[in-house]
Amino acid sequence: MKLLNKLEKKFGKYAIKNLMYYIIFLYALGFVILLVNPDIYYNWLSLNAPAILSGQIWRIFTYIIYPPNGNLITILISLYFYYTVGTLLERQWGTFRFNLYFFTGVLLHAIAAIFIYLVWGMVLEMGTYYLNLSMFFAFAAMFPNMQVLFMWIIPIKMKWLAIIDGIYFGVTIVAGLFSEHLSLGMMQRLYSFGIIANKAYAVMALVSLLNFLIYASTFRSVQRMTPKEVYRRKSYEHKVAQAQAAKNAPRHKCAICGRTEKEFPDLEFRYCSKCEGNYEYCQDHLFTHEHVKK
Repeated sequence: MKLLNKLEKKFGKYAIKNLMYYIIFLYALGFVILLVNPDIYYNWLSLNAPAILSGQIWRIFTYIIYPPNGNLITILISLYFYYTVGTLLERQWGTFRFNLYFFTGVLLHAIAAIFIYLVWGMVLEMGTYYLNLSMFFAFAAMFPNMQVLFMWIIPIKMKWLAIIDGIYFGVTIVAGLFSEHLSLGMMQRLYSFGIIANKAYAVMALVSLLNFLIYASTFRSVQRMTPKEVYRRKSYEHKVAQAQAAKNAPRHKCAICGRTEKEFPDLEFRYCSKCEGNYEYCQDHLFTHEHVKK
């Protein structure tokens, strides 16, 4: 899209590289805060619409530290999954587009929370659960035939997992929007599958899905590569950078003042035969330094 290209040229330099490193760190920080003193999160950091409308604007972003639910093992698996998916998407799309995708989702969540409060009077304090699930949609769209081990045992292609994810989103949205027509037994059965039949959750799932659909139209302009190709390209770029750094590195450096021939091309450098080891000095310190003895 031309608009994205223009935005990237203008604001691309401000994009956060390796964004998922920082997001995972924030999740870990949120886990510690909720473990030690949950009131800190709920009183000052959560996605609380009334508090945001009263002036606590920082909550629009600080709520994202809420970690995945579950026990420690489940959380670690989820964090590893989010990190893998997010990192591969950033390498596919580029840093700017991935930043834009994630933070657009964050803002849409905040707008949805305010909408839910103003329309239904509900205060929904949750993290980026549905946003992270929508990233899985994007990942599956890029690598539909990539095979993973479902539950660490069953090999399955990403496109089938995406279909399951889509059904989960669809049921969450429909059940939430028409929750007043569901029986208590049906709501309990849905809850056993991790689906909360609630209008607020339906709206959150809907905006995350909308975020994915907005960016799905840009996938055509992205060169698709398998994860192995992404890794090989990253390794190649790293080796090229190392070779370039080695090429530009100075050949001579004074062990006393640190000056090099790059900075001072007129200086002469010599190794000292009386020092034990390879110690090189500039002409100003060759005869005045203290000899190194091991």
